Amino acid sequence: MPEMRFHVRWPDGRQEACYSPSLVVKDFLTPGESYPLDDFVEKTRTALNIASERVREKYGFACSSAMDQLARIEAAAQRQEPGGQVTVESFEP
Repeated sequence: MPEMRFHVRWPDGRQEACYSPSLVVKDFLTPGESYPLDDFVEKTRTALNIASERVREKYGFACSSAMDQLARIEAAAQRQEPGGQVTVESFEP
């Protein structure tokens, strides 16, 4: 399965490289675009759940790395001021 990283900048200016076990993130996020915080969390939640299910279909078990990444995104989002924007800076294969 092709995995990827997507690099984001949080509203507080912190940068983070996020992991996905699938390229499905490209269907939900666009490099150079900014998303309202809640929208970003929802899009990544959907994408990472789809990615985890793709791993389950192929290997018979969900992807714990995708779920760990989702938990990190959700935790980081809670530390941000409401109404902030998350910028997707780039994708990396």
